[in-house]
Amino acid sequence: MERILIVEDELPMRTALSDLLASEGYRVLTAADGEAGLKRAIAEKPDLLLLDIMMPKLDGLSLCAELRRLAIATPILMLTAKGQVEDRVNGLDAGADDYLIKPFSSEELLARVRALLRRNRRKGLVRDKLTLGAVGIDFVHQTATRGRTSVHLTVKEFAMLRLMAEAAGEPVSRERFLDVVWGYTAFPTTRTVDNHIASLRAKLEENPDEPAWIKTVHGLGYKLDYQFAKA
Repeated sequence: MERILIVEDELPMRTALSDLLASEGYRVLTAADGEAGLKRAIAEKPDLLLLDIMMPKLDGLSLCAELRRLAIATPILMLTAKGQVEDRVNGLDAGADDYLIKPFSSEELLARVRALLRRNRRKGLVRDKLTLGAVGIDFVHQTATRGRTSVHLTVKEFAMLRLMAEAAGEPVSRERFLDVVWGYTAFPTTRTVDNHIASLRAKLEENPDEPAWIKTVHGLGYKLDYQFAKA
């Protein structure tokens, strides 16, 4: 039973969220302010955190940033009435994984919860090492080798590979690459993603023009073909 921590200062909203998630079979934990939410998140280590922004004692952005500073990677879905672009950017830059604006439908909330939990489960399936044909990738030591020869990959190229591995064969959109690898404050373009993919193919593929591992999914993005790649 996956555990979801709700940090929300408004009792009616907290109760409604608790009832909805419990009815779907999740174990629900709650906190009524940011400080209590931070303590519960550290102590309980939930599988997902639903986080309001405007709260007493410690606001949601600060709570989120503190969890990331402590290297706590619990997925965070921010729930807020603040819907301006800069508000969403601030939430994502603080370390949130997704952002939902109030009022929202129960169906959309549950869909986003399922997506974040599914993504988190996939992370647990990704091993520290990946083999792509003759190339070995070590995510822990950030090294890549072809036989005894070192293959130089940049930090962002490693991050892109890891993101595709975590997707377990599903396509990763260019926007998702930009969000996770570059962050919204860098203002890169989708062309930046294409250029880095081309660089990865040149370094890892035997024939970059006909890639066996890093496949283009037209209209969606790129995926790591797990038919060939073995973790």
